[in-house]
Amino acid sequence: MDILIDSTSGQDMLSFMDGFSGYNQIKMLPKDVVKTAFRTPYGNFYYTVMPFGLKNAGATYQRAMMAVFHDMMGREVEDYVDNLVVKSKHRGSH
Repeated sequence: MDILIDSTSGQDMLSFMDGFSGYNQIKMLPKDVVKTAFRTPYGNFYYTVMPFGLKNAGATYQRAMMAVFHDMMGREVEDYVDNLVVKSKHRGSH
């Protein structure tokens, strides 16, 4: 996180965004949904989207963000897991 913030020095405009619910936007593979099954008094259920707390959820989300913003990383956007910083040298171009 410190590297993320340090990379914003010299910028005129910054927008900090938290992708807290971003994990819930990634669909589980159909063959993996059975691995998330749980039982309640009302029946058996499973997740069709990635729930928070899975072992590789953070790495999967990071990989997705890198794929989405690959051409902007290091210039206009900095990303660390679920934290995004959009930066601009001039207010008009933000």
